[in-house]
Amino acid sequence: MGMTQAPPLTRCWSEYDTLQRVLLCPPRFMEIREVINQTQRRFARKNIDREQAERQHRNLVNTLRDHQVDVVLLEPDSRFPEQVFTRDIGFVLGPQMFISRMDEPIRQGEETRLEVWLQDEGIPFTSVDTGHIEGGDVIVDGDKIYIGDGGRTSHKAIDELRRRLPHLEVISLPFPEKYLHLDCIFNPLSPREALIYPPAFVDSDLARLAARYHLIEVSKEEQFQLGTNVLSIGNRKLISQPSNPEVNARLRRHDFTVLEVNFSEIVKSGGAFRCCTLPLLRR
Repeated sequence: MGMTQAPPLTRCWSEYDTLQRVLLCPPRFMEIREVINQTQRRFARKNIDREQAERQHRNLVNTLRDHQVDVVLLEPDSRFPEQVFTRDIGFVLGPQMFISRMDEPIRQGEETRLEVWLQDEGIPFTSVDTGHIEGGDVIVDGDKIYIGDGGRTSHKAIDELRRRLPHLEVISLPFPEKYLHLDCIFNPLSPREALIYPPAFVDSDLARLAARYHLIEVSKEEQFQLGTNVLSIGNRKLISQPSNPEVNARLRRHDFTVLEVNFSEIVKSGGAFRCCTLPLLRR
């Protein structure tokens, strides 16, 4: 009898293969305690209605579970008001789980909660040792890794990943710091299509992306409302906000199924569906 191979614990080769297992964290202690991005600056005075945020987050979790995704919830910690954004604390490239190094002091320490969970689950991981890198800047599509260079991720960390992943092409994409993370301005939806906010990129990078993808453009208004930050769950199904009707209409015209989930309260802190989900396994 041949040995049956155990299924992998982590594996992601794209942003759009069928999502099987994903890590989220309820926004129980969410607040704008310290303004660390442009969106928070706009909403700092009103701040976050936590009950509303928790309700919207539960709707996201239920939507994922309704589509047969195994949702794992990290236990929130009162020290970390931004913990809902699990995408930033780690990232899976191929079979390998990496732990991020957070740039903003208010977010440093979130990664250790992930490390403890991974150890408890027996999931191997690799730490990034130099500079800082956040998962919102890391996008995988087959043998290419796009990494945002907008301030939250440093050149040292990008160089380290290049050394560690010589078999993959690590492509650095610079953009103005005000856009926060790469996934707020660029998001591949299939091997052939990607959402993009063109003004954020230099011409040569736009041309490079246009050579690979049909680029579906997001307007300035909907970029600010994180229209680019959708979550693909596989089979051309996406989770998007109802507050971005232009993006949603364009996606439907390209034969995507758009599942609308209201995320208005969580978005006030500068992140939407991709930011709040850390895929562990895509098929």
